Amino acid sequence: MTEQHKINIRNRRASFDYEILETFTAGIVLTGTEIKSLRASKASLVDCYCYMHRGELFVRGMNIAEYEWGTYNNHTPKRDRKLLLQRRELSKIERMLQDKGLTVVGIRLFINSSGLAKLDIGVGRGRKKYDKRDYIKEKDAKRLMDRAMKSKH
Repeated sequence: MTEQHKINIRNRRASFDYEILETFTAGIVLTGTEIKSLRASKASLVDCYCYMHRGELFVRGMNIAEYEWGTYNNHTPKRDRKLLLQRRELSKIERMLQDKGLTVVGIRLFINSSGLAKLDIGVGRGRKKYDKRDYIKEKDAKRLMDRAMKSKH
């Protein structure tokens, strides 16, 4: 596996703040300096979300740092970027967003085997504070069970 395929940037807050109902993998429209910066793992998905505009899906809040060796034509780090999905996936997301309380968040940014940047997005419902506490309890219990199983073997 080459170095460029190891890029795997996650949004850990997304699974904590949202109950993800369905996930999609989308391509991203990037400029030259953006993909170079991404290959150097200089990106963050904190506070990123997606929105529909004229039947197209865009991601807002995804930070791709300026390319270190970029010149005057370097990119804007937090600009909105278009996501590439099939028409039926876009219409399905648009129908899901009609429900109250659902949002689309970026989950994972990676480079696939063909060298293309992809973003896993999830349609999710925001969790309440008590839901988050329950989620933490379940996660801790699962971790303890896994630990106990490993120590027996």
